[in-house]
Amino acid sequence: MLFSVIGNYSLFLGLFFGLVLIYLSVKNFKNPKLLDTKILSFTFLQFFLVVISFLCLVLSFVLSDFSNETVFNNSHTTKPFFYKIAGTWGNHEGSLLLWLLVLTLFILIFLIRTKNQPIKYRILTLMFQQIIIIGFFIFLIKTSNPFNYIYPIPTEGLGLNPILQDPALAIHPPILYLGYVGSSIIFSSVLAATTLNIVSQKWASHIKKWALSSWIFLTLGILLGSIWAYYELGWGGFWFWDPVENVSLMPWLALTTLLHCILVLEKKLILTSWVIILSISTFALSMSGTFLVRSGILNSVHTFANDPERGLFILIFLFSLIFLSLFIFFFFHKTDKNNLSSFFWLSKETAIIVNNWFMMYFLSVVLIGTIYPIFLDVLSSQKISVGPPFYHKLIIPFLVPFLLIMAIGPKLKWIKSNLDDKIYLISLLIISIFLSILIVKNFSPNFLINTILISSALYLFFITLRDFFIKGFKNLAQNIAHFGFSLLILSILFNSLFSNEIITNLRVGEIFQNTKTKIVFKSISQKKEKNYRSIIGNFIVQDSKGKIENLSPELRIYNQPNIATSEADIKTTLLSDKFIVINMVQNQDFFNVRYQVKPFMLWIWLSVILISFGGLVSFVKKEYEK
Repeated sequence: MLFSVIGNYSLFLGLFFGLVLIYLSVKNFKNPKLLDTKILSFTFLQFFLVVISFLCLVLSFVLSDFSNETVFNNSHTTKPFFYKIAGTWGNHEGSLLLWLLVLTLFILIFLIRTKNQPIKYRILTLMFQQIIIIGFFIFLIKTSNPFNYIYPIPTEGLGLNPILQDPALAIHPPILYLGYVGSSIIFSSVLAATTLNIVSQKWASHIKKWALSSWIFLTLGILLGSIWAYYELGWGGFWFWDPVENVSLMPWLALTTLLHCILVLEKKLILTSWVIILSISTFALSMSGTFLVRSGILNSVHTFANDPERGLFILIFLFSLIFLSLFIFFFFHKTDKNNLSSFFWLSKETAIIVNNWFMMYFLSVVLIGTIYPIFLDVLSSQKISVGPPFYHKLIIPFLVPFLLIMAIGPKLKWIKSNLDDKIYLISLLIISIFLSILIVKNFSPNFLINTILISSALYLFFITLRDFFIKGFKNLAQNIAHFGFSLLILSILFNSLFSNEIITNLRVGEIFQNTKTKIVFKSISQKKEKNYRSIIGNFIVQDSKGKIENLSPELRIYNQPNIATSEADIKTTLLSDKFIVINMVQNQDFFNVRYQVKPFMLWIWLSVILISFGGLVSFVKKEYEK
């Protein structure tokens, strides 16, 4: 109980310091010769108090202090130590405290790392960030306090949802939040720069590293969530267009577009409006994601809050921030017409702006697919779900020109280009089409669309691969990221094209066999762990070439809460995954068996890591140049 008391008072003190920082910032803004040292001191103290509060919650979980309501609802004495710690942010209250921790950390780092920036700009950025921080303090204390008491004190907790007790999902939220909350600094700084009318090439170079760091963490966070969904949920796929998956994808699309706009702004004083609006949109989409997940509006395996009061608070807070940012944009943003120049139709700027429009289209599709069912339910009480067919039909046709422009764009020059090396560009396109025809011919009924898709992805793949040999370290970060993206699209296409699945019901000792696969249900065994017992199915799987694999999927029955989960067994090679999962059929003596061969799964994960690495190379290069 002591840690809960300390943690709770730390939140109140942190809120008080936030108000003090607003007062000091206003005072310093009127006399901006030097940054008041008290501002840095109070910012550090605020961060320190949130750290204390967060550590108190961690200790409450580790010590199984069930006088704390959050611990009682999300922990249990038999839960492994690692998941006791991870349980700190595996719930609504703890995850928002983690949000607050990252918010205060980022503004502290910003103040320390921007000593060469104008004083007024630093002060205004702090003020806007403190508005967000104060909002989260109030939200935590009023509607989602992680230090509420329970009396009489229970002797045991309710436990954490077993599907959240997983290493990937344990580290997924902190990394994802570094991406989400990183966008808050971009938001605050762009409002400050717009207010002071200093959105310039120099400012673009400064803000680029913040956008890059946020983008890297967001990309890796989405990757971890996707890997978790693949092996934990037992569906055998890496992306299901689940609403909560979409919620993390939308700010990623906006942030990727923003990065490309910043690249243009670094070279020429254009696209300033794009940069401002995208900076606001990225943070607004991150906040919207928090609203949709925390309010319980979305129906998803990922959601874990259902409280209208919380949803209403975030919604009002979000609209207030959007209104403030739009007010600043329309009243303070001035476009310098002297620095504007018309786009030549064949230039790098044109290629980036065209691909930006494609990215905005993809973002719109995902946004509509995610929120349309919510509005339909509110207006007509009709419940629908928007699945993969909707996204595929609207996105795939536009993916082809997007990939082609992505391949050709980097070859163009700034301002005006003549498109050199036409022969090799045309040759590689012909080779790509020929190869895709050979690949698709015998494997797909949708010959035309798959041929065009694979051709465009192969084209980007070959061009970026050639650039590694021709250009060497020139534009290395861009080449790595674009090469990784081409590899991602190819891996996804081949995965969907060559995957096959068997779903059958088997008793122990029975055999399933078709022309390609033989599955023998050899035996079952049992084992008991600290917080669950498991039934293990032992299978022998033989493919058409006679290769034999031993696979052992599990059914786990957790003691608290009393829930059964399916744990897939996956054999991974460079070329494919063999994925098997079992489920009990109620009141029957056989098991439902789902066996899948998933080609190029490993390359999907590696390609996303490669994309993130491209961002990291750009970030390190930026730091090195300083």
